[in-house]
Formats: sequence, C-alpha cells, structure tokens
Amino acid sequence: MKSVGIIISIIAMLGLILVAFVLGNAYKYKFKVSNSINVTGNAKQNFESDIVKWTATYNRKSMDLSAASEQLKQDRELVKTFLLQKGIKENEILFNAVNINREFSYHTDGQGNSSNTFTGYSLTQSVSIESKEDLDKVDNVSREISALISQGVELSSNAPNYYYSKLEDLKLALIGEASQNARSRAENIAKESGSSLGALLKADLGVFQITGQNDNEEYSYGGAFNTTSRYKTANITVRASYRL
Repeated sequence: MKSVGIIISIIAMLGLILVAFVLGNAYKYKFKVSNSINVTGNAKQNFESDIVKWTATYNRKSMDLSAASEQLKQDRELVKTFLLQKGIKENEILFNAVNINREFSYHTDGQGNSSNTFTGYSLTQSVSIESKEDLDKVDNVSREISALISQGVELSSNAPNYYYSKLEDLKLALIGEASQNARSRAENIAKESGSSLGALLKADLGVFQITGQNDNEEYSYGGAFNTTSRYKTANITVRASYRL
C-alpha cells in the first residue's frame, strides 16, 4: 500500500509539472503575441501610359451579298486612306475579318400566325490601331474619324484604351516603397511607446490598384485597372506585423 501511495504521489507531481509547463508556454505565447505591432504601408505613383489601342466598326447592308461586300470594300479603302493621311503607320493598322449576318423581320398576322421575312445581308468589319510611338495621333484619329460619315461610311468609333508596358517594374518598385513605409510607421509607433522594433513576423501584399489621375474613381475589392485614362495613378498596400 505504501509503494502504491508513492507511485500516485509521483504521478500527481508529474501532472502538476506538465500543467505548469503548458501554462507557462501559453503565457509566453500570449506575451509574445501581445507584444507585436500591426501596420499598413502604402505607396503610389503617377505615370503616363505608353501604349494606345483604338477600334472602330463600319457596316453595310444590302439584299445582295456581293453588293454589300463591294460597298464594304470601298469603305475599308476610305478608312485606310484617312488613317494614313493622319500619320498612322500602315503596320499599326489592323482590319479584322468581316462578320456576315442574315437579317429578318418578324411579324404576326391577325390569326396569331408568326412568320419572318428576309431583309438583307448585314456586313460588319472592325479596324484597330495599336501604337507605342505617337499616342497623340491616335487620340486625334479617334475624334476625327467621324468625318468619314459625310462620305457615306456608316462608322462607329470607340474611345481609346491606354496601357503601360513597364507595369510589372512599376509594381515591384511600389511594393518596395510600401514595405519601407510600413516599417517606418512601425518604428515611429515603437519609439513613441518607449519600445524598440524587432523582427518582421508577417507581411501580406494588398491589392494593386490603377485609377485615372484626378478622377473620383473608387478602389475595388479585386483591384481597379483603369484603361480609359491616359494619365494614371498606381497604388499598393502592404500589411506587416513586427515584434516589439
């Protein structure tokens, strides 16, 4: 009986030691977590796009497919001549494939019977320009090409879209700036609180946003990517956690 009591005492003592060890580690973990600081760093930069893309469409309609095709061909030559006269290089001009649709009109008679009547062939073609050399020329073309309407071309011009060829380099530079901004904020907070900044515990990259300069454009959850403004602003955030 005496030996059994000794064994029980030993087991109880080991249990107390284990509990104390677990509680001690829990306290150390809590202390470590509570002695950290979370900050968000930000960086942004204005830049100008260096690529422009523009498209326009024109169409012809006729009961005769050959006639519509010939009219569309004449329109294509008028469009090409206009673009070349405006200083657009021929290798920057792309005419896409012709889209052909058979069109019908639908009607119902007094007895509720429905029928359709063939109204002709509708041919549509689009022209696009992509340039890295002279964005001003393409801007002017997008505004002035409607002059071809007076020559009988049924044309619709879209607004140009603008892109930046060095976007990845810009993003990497902003990540570095945002990370440094986050550390500077953390160092300032630590200094004002009478502490010192320790090692980086965790860092998360925020969403990369591109908006138009001086526009009331809101950021989106998935990241804004403005293509309608030639002059843009890139913005990125970095969330960081440091040990104190």
